[in-house]
Amino acid sequence: MVSMEGKTGLVFGIANDRSIAAAIASECHAAGAKMGFTHLPDTDPERPKAAKRLHKVVDGWDPALVMPCDATNDEHLDAVFAEAEKTFGKLDFVIHSIAYAPIDDLTCPVYDVSRDGFKMSMEISAYSLISLTNRAKPLMKDGGSILAMTYLGGETVIPGYNLMGVCKAALESTMTYLAAELGPSNIRVNAVSAGPLRTLAASAVGDFQQMQKLYETFSPLRRNITFEEVGKAGAFLLSDAASGISGENLHVDAGYHVMGAPPMDVAELS
Repeated sequence: MVSMEGKTGLVFGIANDRSIAAAIASECHAAGAKMGFTHLPDTDPERPKAAKRLHKVVDGWDPALVMPCDATNDEHLDAVFAEAEKTFGKLDFVIHSIAYAPIDDLTCPVYDVSRDGFKMSMEISAYSLISLTNRAKPLMKDGGSILAMTYLGGETVIPGYNLMGVCKAALESTMTYLAAELGPSNIRVNAVSAGPLRTLAASAVGDFQQMQKLYETFSPLRRNITFEEVGKAGAFLLSDAASGISGENLHVDAGYHVMGAPPMDVAELS
């Protein structure tokens, strides 16, 4: 296990316990990190569903702060980072696990995506990495690490991933430009590209069972990955053990991304 003793971080985008961000944060906590967390603002103060879901996941990690945050709202972002500076004094890492597309624009062909849906999806899924990085940079006084979540659909066409693939392509390019710009400040920016895991986001993308079957059949390891595996990979990239890695899109997908055709021993995918 990597050591993250004395490290402080902010985590954006934990939806529930079956979230890649939660898996990474869990490993960071086990390695000694102290973290703050955000959730979507609740519209009904009497029934704070988003806050309750987050607390259910993170309360066992002794969170330093838990705050509402809409990634499209500059006042919310400013408040979170101001509270982080007040609480921690500095930041060592940020986990960005933010993505969204309106369901009608996500499920339709890319050529039929609406202008407003495209703008909203890009702002939340890609620009949000810029807005978080802009605010994190002044707090990373001794350097730091920023980690985004992506998927193979940002590199090549995955049927059913549609508009989100376009957004992930933008996110991955943004990650590399930020890595180049922040490198002189000893701030590393990377991404984790995980194989299919049964998350809340995955439920909106195509035939998930078929996708898992493809990975089991075609990947070099002939299996799917686990939350623990991607959690450990993410914690590694955030830790000093990865101090020489920046601008990297680390695939945690049992090797699926290297395959250009089915393995020779696969007769037929049933």
